[in-house]
Amino acid sequence: MIMEVWYSEWKALFNPLSVRERRCGRAMATSNFSATSSTLAVGFSHCSSISRFIDFNYRHRNSKQLLIRTPSLRKVKRSFAVKNVAGEGAPLKLSSFTPDAASIASSIKYHAEFTPLFSPERFELPKAFFATAQSVRDALIINWNATYDYYEKMNVKQAYYLSMEFLQGRALLNAIGNLELTDAYGEALNKLGHNLENVSCQEPDAALGNGGLGRLASCFLDSLATLSYPAWGYGLRYKYGLFKQRITKDGQEEVAENWLEMGSPWEIVRNDVSYPVKFYGKVVKGSDGKSHWIGGEDIKAVAYDVPIPGYKTKTTINLRLWSTTAPSEDFDLNAFNAGDHAKGCEAQVNAEKICYILYPGDESEEGKTLRLKQQYTLCSASLQDIIACFERRSGEHVKWEEFPEKVAVQMNDTHPTLCIPELMRILLDLKGMSWKEAWDITKRTMAYTNHTVLPEALEKWSLELMEKLLPRHVEIIEMIDEELINAIISEYGISDPELLEKKLNTMRILENVDFPASVSDLFVKPEKSPAVDLSEEEHSNEEHVSSNEDEPEEEDMQEEEVEDLEPILEPPEMVRMANLCVVGGHTVNGVAEIHSEIVKEEVFNEFYKLWPGKFQNKTNGVTPRRWIRFCNPDLSNIITKWIGTEDWVLHTEKLAELVKFSDNEDLQLEWRAAKRRNKMKVVSFLKEKTGYSVSPDAMFDIQVKRIHEYKRQLLNILGIVYRYKKMKEMSASERKAKFVPRVCIFGGKAFATYVQAKRIVKFITDVGVTVNHDPEIADLLKVVFVPDYNVSVAELLIPASELSQHISTAGMEASGTSNMKFAMNGCILIGTLDGANVEIRQEVGDENFFLFGAQAHEIAGLRKERAEGKFVPDPRFIEVKEFVRSGVFGSSSYDELMGSLEGNEGFGQADYFLVGKDFPSYIECQEKVDEAYKDQRRWTRMSIMNMACSYKFSSDRTIHEYARDIWNIEPLKLP
Repeated sequence: MIMEVWYSEWKALFNPLSVRERRCGRAMATSNFSATSSTLAVGFSHCSSISRFIDFNYRHRNSKQLLIRTPSLRKVKRSFAVKNVAGEGAPLKLSSFTPDAASIASSIKYHAEFTPLFSPERFELPKAFFATAQSVRDALIINWNATYDYYEKMNVKQAYYLSMEFLQGRALLNAIGNLELTDAYGEALNKLGHNLENVSCQEPDAALGNGGLGRLASCFLDSLATLSYPAWGYGLRYKYGLFKQRITKDGQEEVAENWLEMGSPWEIVRNDVSYPVKFYGKVVKGSDGKSHWIGGEDIKAVAYDVPIPGYKTKTTINLRLWSTTAPSEDFDLNAFNAGDHAKGCEAQVNAEKICYILYPGDESEEGKTLRLKQQYTLCSASLQDIIACFERRSGEHVKWEEFPEKVAVQMNDTHPTLCIPELMRILLDLKGMSWKEAWDITKRTMAYTNHTVLPEALEKWSLELMEKLLPRHVEIIEMIDEELINAIISEYGISDPELLEKKLNTMRILENVDFPASVSDLFVKPEKSPAVDLSEEEHSNEEHVSSNEDEPEEEDMQEEEVEDLEPILEPPEMVRMANLCVVGGHTVNGVAEIHSEIVKEEVFNEFYKLWPGKFQNKTNGVTPRRWIRFCNPDLSNIITKWIGTEDWVLHTEKLAELVKFSDNEDLQLEWRAAKRRNKMKVVSFLKEKTGYSVSPDAMFDIQVKRIHEYKRQLLNILGIVYRYKKMKEMSASERKAKFVPRVCIFGGKAFATYVQAKRIVKFITDVGVTVNHDPEIADLLKVVFVPDYNVSVAELLIPASELSQHISTAGMEASGTSNMKFAMNGCILIGTLDGANVEIRQEVGDENFFLFGAQAHEIAGLRKERAEGKFVPDPRFIEVKEFVRSGVFGSSSYDELMGSLEGNEGFGQADYFLVGKDFPSYIECQEKVDEAYKDQRRWTRMSIMNMACSYKFSSDRTIHEYARDIWNIEPLKLP
């Protein structure tokens, strides 16, 4: 009966139809209870708002200021209680309810009827999913509002996590799992003629990310909510995601994602929370001496909020996604009616395309501009929102010096770097602060996570482009650069100008830009050679030749002189975003122990010498809720049974209690049975998605990650090709005795313009076609590329995995997080000493990890050896390349792919990622894998040890460290 009241209140609160029906005296449901409540807004208390002037100017409105919506200081009080009409006692708070299957079924039926997105005739799976999700969202909103009411009341310091990616995956099972309602929702849906698994499969993955960067951000949000830390996430709402991957005979093809085609039941648009974002224009000085950024192109960023529930807690935090649009008045009605539809819609299209796709191609100037617009939109809208919250919570007396005591901004990689000059701009130009005050606040607020050591991934932007798009920010960046130069000179002095210039050229934010006038006299510069106008020179030579036809030797001399007079190409002026992050933040962290050492010793070594206290390590982690408890329920039940508690879901250190049972025969039998059930699911999935039939008795060998040369999917597939060649050279009995049956599974997306990565995808699929149709090999070897790999596919593959490949060139993978997920699910890793592999091997034990390959400190020497022509390839490597070129895998040419592994120097050659160097070590290690797998007792023990010793890699541990060491925030549990 209590739940009938809850259902009744849901109708009254979340659907206007029910309110109108009630006012007309028509009850929506029969109940022995009546419910009373004050108004409960669907959203946070700060949604009521007032208008406030911000110094922005729209195009065509030179004398007007833009009105934006900012939250009101007025507090909205609310209560929610139900009362028994029969007088059975005091009002009951909703938070004390535990929904049962009957009340949940009623809620689902209600949403199917009164918040419809489908025709009313049938209750089919898509409709069932949306109604179920809306039912769950109702419960989340109650906790969501309570969380932020409490944060508003307590006014504690809050962390804000800014990321271009949040790879959430499906939300339904995660949400009801965190709410501890999985069984109740399963039973409710059974009553309605559906099962939970089929309904949950209707949900598309939210296309808000691509790889580990976005998945890490999502794990962090889960841990922040579960541990009750006050925090928000900020990102962009990409309409078409990165892309949906299709695999054809030609390899990878890309089509737009359609995850928002039917809308998302989880997001709530906040039409009253929007902010202006400006591009282009110019900077003028006002009579007050302040800088004013005027003119240009103005768009509007609108907030879409997604609730993130914690596990076994009422805390529900927020992921705020920005969508972009243009004001209606910017629609050019005259042009449209005149037939110039493109011009009429130009402002809307320019605004909306900012949030069309993740990482638009940037080989064109338009692509670069769009990417920079995306980054600035995320930074500007988020900071305006954060500042509005700070001002609201501060009340009438805003103390800006306390801003860093209330706000911690974490920049996830370099994409949100523009937060630094944007916060400076707001504090200087809009809040009237001095440079010293604004710079101190900014440095104490911002922190930066580095995710890469690849030079091409340390973002640089054209200064010319940035100056055109964000003129005021370039002015501020130039001043920060000068501030840095002065700090370096102050530290090292000017006694050695050559050393000083070398340091400045390495550390400056502005690359290939002249030194500011204040320090330029310190360095003596050689005079630049005069530019040569080749057309004039050629013209004068032509005249000379025509008048001296009888002097051929002089003609030859003049031609040689012209050839020597080459124009001098000036290197482009760039803004180094990573350097700006280091200078403008109080902390820089790497994401694995080995990575953090490389960051200090190589990537930012000069900065580390200057500011050693800025640098930290925060080894990545993954949430054990999604990546064990919910995606692998069979194994979770076994863990709980053997250690006697489910507390391990929150306290992963309890997993270590499995170590003492690792040789127990009963546990091993249960363990293998659970693994086989998970493998059977993958067998069905692969048949459905690829058409290939595979045996569940074979070892499942999996490499799933973004396709990149440094991740070395090419090494994996060449190892498979070598294995296949050796099989073909043997009799049936020999190959059966020698090789363990394997299903080799690949998954991952190659960036649309990354040609070499797409060649690798094509090669893998071609090998699969040949091997999988070879009757001599049969089930002894299968090669399957899973199309459109995403979080939901990972949740299926990882629990079924037995061997997982993490084989990047040592020193090139920052951390990796899929390696943690695999280990947590009892999968044994084969890998190099790279990223988090180093720490995983330390935790699980050398004997439970298959190690091969060169180590990070050897890589530079090996590349030098290659460049000097001293590298001698292993005969087996030569053999496998010749086999590929023999045509056994079809008519496609693999010359470019194999050519990248040959030669000693040159772009796209010389085997930069050391595939050839590590190949012999790799195939020898794979032989050890086969031997271990033949002994199933040994293999199962290794599997148990990987699970039991992986507890360090929970994102809960990582978030506790960020909170303590970087953000200085404390958990805030709801009363």
